[in-house]
Amino acid sequence: MYEDLTQRETEVLMFIKRALDSKGYPPTVREICQELEIKSTSTVHGSLERLENKGYIKKDPTKPRAIEIMDTNDDFLMIKKKTVDIPIVGCVTAGMPILAYDNIEDTQPLPIDFAQDKNLFILKVRGESMINAGILEGDYVIIEKSDFARNGEMVLALIGEESTIKTFYKEKDGYRLQPENDFMEPIFVKDLSILGKIVGLYRKI
Repeated sequence: MYEDLTQRETEVLMFIKRALDSKGYPPTVREICQELEIKSTSTVHGSLERLENKGYIKKDPTKPRAIEIMDTNDDFLMIKKKTVDIPIVGCVTAGMPILAYDNIEDTQPLPIDFAQDKNLFILKVRGESMINAGILEGDYVIIEKSDFARNGEMVLALIGEESTIKTFYKEKDGYRLQPENDFMEPIFVKDLSILGKIVGLYRKI
């Protein structure tokens, strides 16, 4: 069916198609290595280069996940799930609109069935205050813009000039922002602004 491809090239192409079909976005080189038990990333880079030269895929070298399927083989024609690009913001501070043009560093495609009808943005996590919730430093949290939260929901809150990701609780005389880290104390404040609720996370390997 793919007479001009080696077995390895076919395996790489099929995995990219499966990832696009199930997740809505292509895998990274390291994810391809892990799935196909390939030890060297250079082997995958070589396969991707040959697949592009043969017209099966199209890559954007500036982005790790930017792989477009060009193959229209009828036996493996995939109905792609549509995706929507969600902005990755650099920081959140008082006085600056979250989605100000100068504050958007990049975008990340997410499946439209996840992102549809939601006002989403993505923020890179700094610090270890939420590690017990599985949110690690360097992770990217997906945030739905909202000015309201229920007790126990993880939120992005603005306290004065600083933003923070914590678990939200309304107390009698104010608010408690609870870190998910046994070595950190909760933050008690009388006033804060809820900027959004954490609805997802992804991690680059």
